Amino acid sequence: MSVGTVGSEDLRNEMVDRLAADHRGKGLTLRPEVEAALRTVPRELYTPGVPLKEAYENTAVVTKRRGEESISSVSAPFLIAEMLGQAANALGDLRGRHALEIGSGGYNASLLRELVGPSGSVTTVDIDPEVTDRAASCLAAAGYNDVTVVCADAEHPIEAGRRYDLIIVTAGAWDIPPAWRDQLTDSGVLVVPLRMFGTTRSWALRHSGDRLISHSRRLCGFVPVQGDGASAIRYLDIADGVHLRLDEGEQIAPACVEGILARPRQEAWAGVSLPPRTALPDLDMWLATRLREESVTLSAQEEAVASGIVAPAWRFGTPATLHDGTFAYRSELRWTDRRFDLGAYAHGPAAAAAAGRMVEHMRAWVDAGCPAPALEVVPARTPDGDLPDGAVLDKRHSRLILTFNATSIEKKGTP
Repeated sequence: MSVGTVGSEDLRNEMVDRLAADHRGKGLTLRPEVEAALRTVPRELYTPGVPLKEAYENTAVVTKRRGEESISSVSAPFLIAEMLGQAANALGDLRGRHALEIGSGGYNASLLRELVGPSGSVTTVDIDPEVTDRAASCLAAAGYNDVTVVCADAEHPIEAGRRYDLIIVTAGAWDIPPAWRDQLTDSGVLVVPLRMFGTTRSWALRHSGDRLISHSRRLCGFVPVQGDGASAIRYLDIADGVHLRLDEGEQIAPACVEGILARPRQEAWAGVSLPPRTALPDLDMWLATRLREESVTLSAQEEAVASGIVAPAWRFGTPATLHDGTFAYRSELRWTDRRFDLGAYAHGPAAAAAAGRMVEHMRAWVDAGCPAPALEVVPARTPDGDLPDGAVLDKRHSRLILTFNATSIEKKGTP
């Protein structure tokens, strides 16, 4: 069903071998059918103009920019493999399924076509005609002429009355519009990179009545959804190369953070000893829900971290708080041999107390057994009395409820 290119097969197999090892390192298993699809589809045909070796690197390949902003890309192979695995795990088997991909590029659609087989179908949609034209051309070059390519805003239904067993979104979403839930079959699955509290997780969500209930999650990052579903992240600079990410309606005046990192730093430590496989993205979600009224997200450029202006746990998105002129954030880890402690750094008039409060919540997460988050998504109109217990985050179209349980959705220790 695909067309080979001289020299590509070895590179493709080497890439998949690396993906299998990456999965094992994360405590995951690369499903055999996903592995077979990855070994079949020639990725270089979806990255024209890119050197062959680069096409098989484990990184995203940007295919369209607007200024300096990436607005379309062929996603990193590890992330594609993980999301396809999420879909297959949640549905049990993708053979014979009808799949809708939101956010087109061609490569992921061709992998889906391999996975659903002759009795299944794949529709891929994108709002940008340049992207869909390119996807259609690449799919044709690779021999996948039976993938339906649609140019439309997927915030709205793609085809009246059509329902899908799987909807997989390959763009970062801030909310889940009703059309996505309504287009799923009764037992269908939505796999979506969903932004909450400034960071993104790929959630596999099972359809259950008017609700979506989580089956798995992965840490990820994607170019944002465009069109009617777009919701821009706002950034507030607090030092050169250091920013606060404001994503849930936070309102902070620049004067409140002016010079805050120049104030003396206080630190606090949890006094725990954790193994490397501890799922720290789960801790970050725990902190965001526990410190909700003060919660922001810290991001920093590499130069700012190297110079010591800040020392966050993860420079691409670390939980932080800002309250009454005091700023605190989860710090870099403190290692002893092959185990680590959790800490917080803080600046401002109540720095010691703010760092200590954040560390208390870290300690509580460890004492609770390092629980994983579970997510339930309900329509925005759902009354409070009909919600499950948990932290509620209201979006435009939906209400998101996060709960934590050590055995909630996947074995502890997976990202």
